[in-house]
Amino acid sequence: MDTPTFLRVLEILEREYPRWNAPVIQLMKQRKRDPFRILVGTVLSLRTQDPVTHRAAQRLLAVAPTPEKLLALSEEEIQRLIYPVGFYRVKARNLKKIARILVERYGGRVPDTLEELLALPGVGRKTANLVLSEGFGKPAICVDTHVHRITNRLGFVKTRTPEQTERELRQRVPVEWWPKINFLLVAFGQSICRPIGPRCDACPVAHLCERVGVSPRKASRRKKAAQERGS
Repeated sequence: MDTPTFLRVLEILEREYPRWNAPVIQLMKQRKRDPFRILVGTVLSLRTQDPVTHRAAQRLLAVAPTPEKLLALSEEEIQRLIYPVGFYRVKARNLKKIARILVERYGGRVPDTLEELLALPGVGRKTANLVLSEGFGKPAICVDTHVHRITNRLGFVKTRTPEQTERELRQRVPVEWWPKINFLLVAFGQSICRPIGPRCDACPVAHLCERVGVSPRKASRRKKAAQERGS
């Protein structure tokens, strides 16, 4: 897949995503373009299903919507609020440390550079790039498992790691599309282009997709089952 075709995919997804009931859509409304909310939500999302992340972030941010209020909570209170996210004890410890750093070093604000964000406990490139993009409107591409999987499945990149995917996207995609890539492909991945059993029969970009790694037999069975349900 060449770049113009990939951009056509993004344009179609941008038109179609409001019809999907994807957890990321509700999560984006909850974040309200607030760097702190985005930081907390993304830290919680590591190795955790999206609906679980959404509910945990809601509970925690309802009690601690600022670094100061998060710092006032004990690790045990944070654990209770974010359970059952994956590695909730480690995440509670990291969130407490992050809150302390934000309050003591940055006056309660979230830093807006990649280097400073990566220095925070439990923050990797995915989290840092999402904070920069969604929280500060800076040019950054957040590559999570959805983005990595779907760009490879489409045939736009041939990469082994999210870091390699990020580099490819930075080189090949116009900067004006960078902030949209994560949201559109995550919504698409949660609703249509699932890791297992992708809904190729309901996909608005199936005619453009190379379906790398998707078994034709499985796709055919899903299409036949959908036709039988409709008959």
